[in-house]
Formats: sequence, structure tokens, C-alpha cells
Amino acid sequence: MLSGNTFGQFFRVTTWGESHGPALGVVIDGCPAGLPLTESDIQDELEKRRPGKKGLTTGRKEPDKVQILSGTFQGRTTGTPISMIVWNKDPDSSAYEKIRNLFRPGHADYTYYKKYGIRDWRGGGRASGRETVARVAAGAVAQKLLDTRDVRVIAYTVAIGPIKISRLDLSTVDENPLFCPDEAATKKMLAKLAEAKRAGDSMGGIVEIVVKRCPPGLGEPVFGKLDAALAGALMSIGAVKGVEIGSGFRAAELLGSENNDQITPEGFKTNNAGGILGGISTGQDIVARVAVKPIPSIEIEQETIDIEGKPAKISTKGRHDVSAIPRIVPVCVAMARLTIADFMLAQIARSRLSPNISQ
Repeated sequence: MLSGNTFGQFFRVTTWGESHGPALGVVIDGCPAGLPLTESDIQDELEKRRPGKKGLTTGRKEPDKVQILSGTFQGRTTGTPISMIVWNKDPDSSAYEKIRNLFRPGHADYTYYKKYGIRDWRGGGRASGRETVARVAAGAVAQKLLDTRDVRVIAYTVAIGPIKISRLDLSTVDENPLFCPDEAATKKMLAKLAEAKRAGDSMGGIVEIVVKRCPPGLGEPVFGKLDAALAGALMSIGAVKGVEIGSGFRAAELLGSENNDQITPEGFKTNNAGGILGGISTGQDIVARVAVKPIPSIEIEQETIDIEGKPAKISTKGRHDVSAIPRIVPVCVAMARLTIADFMLAQIARSRLSPNISQ
């Protein structure tokens, strides 16, 4: 996997495509046969991250209609590679023409150029957040496997900038414009985002991801830990700069007597471990949080250099989100789904080799 475009060992996902190219897509290898799957199943998930829906998201209008090219027959998976494509319908590279030779601060322009000696300057190319459309499509397929064990993955916004939620009403998340479980906090977040947009700036935030009813026993010691894989999956999302599991960094402030999850015949009394111990799932909810950086494309003028190393000034115009939230939320869900699906298939393979495993 030298090229770094494939995720997973058993449920293998390879994404392809660029932001302003003709299309993006994904190939999934290892999906079991017989799972119900139609394009509408995938489309429902793509709608959650589709651009051009809300006032604070990019003005790019993309229908993001998915087409399944292979791997299904009569509405069920066949066990062969599943290939899906989403055509780009509304790319506009004109805003990037003037800055094609400048490195945008906060973007991967500089590092891609240093690595490959060439880069697609149209909207970030492969490093664009638009790449995640393929992840969300793959995550929808992974959910079909998770459905066989009644596993569910949810995610929601818990902070944007300095504004944090103070209540958790999950019943309203899907209808909330920010996927936020706190209506009062949402109003403050929207006002703050509008303020940043008027200033030509951007904002970051925090998203919490919860995996419900994950079976115990998923994960491999020592270097194949479930929490390590989940953290890596979430960190692979371009705007994510930090991940914590369970009590996370707060654990550093606690005593052992406070952080340990005591066990009773009825189960664990708390869940500071975030549903994973020793890299193996406990059967409790798996809880993770990601720190999302501000969108780097901003109109405020900044210092940079050109491809010859000469100093320059840059202001990034064009169609951009003011925050990766809310559109990053379904991407976090997708990466959690892909991780759990991969480890679930690994455990199934292990149980066939070791019949004594109780799964």
C-alpha cells in the first residue's frame, strides 16, 4: 500500500479521483456476498455531505449521484469487487488560475509538490475534501455488513470554535443544520460561523463519534489495536488534526481510581475507556472525538511563497465552506464504519481458524 490510497485488510477500500477531475469513485474488495445493496442506500448517505445545501457551505452545486458499476446483482452484493462512481458536474477552476503557482497556507499544496514534483492546483486535486465523497459511499456499503450485527454509528457536532454544547438531544441531530444535538448551541454556532464568513475567515470544531452495539473481542494486540486503527482512520480525514478515545486527554487529569471502569456482574459501571481495552472492544459504546481544523481557504491575505521559493501574498477566492463542519460529520461516520467492518471480518476469519472463539 505504498501509494496510500487503500484502506483496510479484509474490507479493502481504494478511492480515486480529484476535486476538479471528471469523477471520483471507490472500489471495495472483500465485501461478503448476499448483502442487500442499492444505489438509494448509498445516495441517502451522500446527501448528508453533499455541497451547496446550506448557506455556510461551498456554493458548488453537485448532485453527487452515485452509480454502482459492479459487484451487485438483483439488489444484492455478489462477493466480487464493488465499483462506484460519482461524476463531478460543477467544477470551476477559474478562481485557482491566478494562484496556480502559489502555495496556499494550511493546504497540502507545498507537501504534494515536494513529494511528487507536480500537483493538481485545481481545488487541491486529490488532497481536496471532495475526495471524501468516495469514503462516504464506501461507508454506506460497510453499514450493510454492520447491519448483520445491529451495529450503528452516529456522530454529532459538540463544538465549533469556543462554543460547546451543554445538552445532548440525539433525536434532533439529523435535522439540525450542523448535526448538533443542542438547539441553543446551534444558534450561537451559526451566528459565529456567519461572523467568520463576513470577515473572510473560517472556523474549526469538535465532532464526537459513537459506535453502538459493537460486539466485544474486535481488535488485535499489540500492533493491530482497534483504537489505534480507528484513530488512524479518523486522522486520515484531511481536516482532522487530533483524535481522542473515551476520556482521552482528560484521563491525564484523573486518578486511576477515577479513570478505571469498574466491573460488576451487570457490566462496566463507567466508560472512560471508550469501549476499548488493550486494543480490543469491550462491548460498550465506542466513543471517539476528533478535532477539526479551520478551513484553510480564506480571503484574508496571508504570506506564502511561489513554486520558485519567492515570497508572495495570497487571498484564496472561490467557493469554500466556512467550516468543515457539518459536512465532515458523515465522513467521520463512514471511517468508523469502515474500521469496524474490517475488524469484524478479521474476527470472523479468526473464528473459523479457532472454533473455540465465542462470537
